[in-house]
Amino acid sequence: MEITAQAVKELREKTGLGMMDCKQALVESGGDIEKAIEYLRKKGLKVAGKRSGRETRQGLVESYIHMGGKIGVMLELNCETDFVARTAEFKELARNIAMQVAAADPKWLVPADVPADVIEKERSIYAEQIRAEGKPDNVIPKIVDGKLLRFYETVCLLEQGYVRDQDKKVQDVINEAIAKTGENIKVGRFVRFVLGEDMEA
Repeated sequence: MEITAQAVKELREKTGLGMMDCKQALVESGGDIEKAIEYLRKKGLKVAGKRSGRETRQGLVESYIHMGGKIGVMLELNCETDFVARTAEFKELARNIAMQVAAADPKWLVPADVPADVIEKERSIYAEQIRAEGKPDNVIPKIVDGKLLRFYETVCLLEQGYVRDQDKKVQDVINEAIAKTGENIKVGRFVRFVLGEDMEA
């Protein structure tokens, strides 16, 4: 089937990816925009997987202040070269992720960073809740695992729904940037300050 320039333009506007990538995605998905977006996401994941072992010694530290100075975030976003770190797209990605931290208050970067005692406490709470609902013992571990995944989506930055597009996770957005730049990109660290929080009297 013929892929129209209008369809390519629409897909580019939705994904921010190059014309050839968008055209190829539309060809692969029979002209269906939503399927093309899914195709590009999978491709991004594949590219991200290939790049994941490469060192990220460049990047930038982005700061974001919210609510008239009541919430502040500092975030380190890393890439492979200074060239990519200086691009407007990379700076915008860093700013958007810093805004994510301000809005969604993640506690950790990935599930592997969550302390074992926190996980055990959550598991115990979920198991008690499920038992109280009268569920049989043999299904409890599976339900607990499902609840734990949802817990990670709340507290781990890369697992969170992206505030600018809830159909994507933060990691999906980073994967798209990896596919676009051809470089490995990682969140190095982040910190979120709330005015008056955790201050000793």
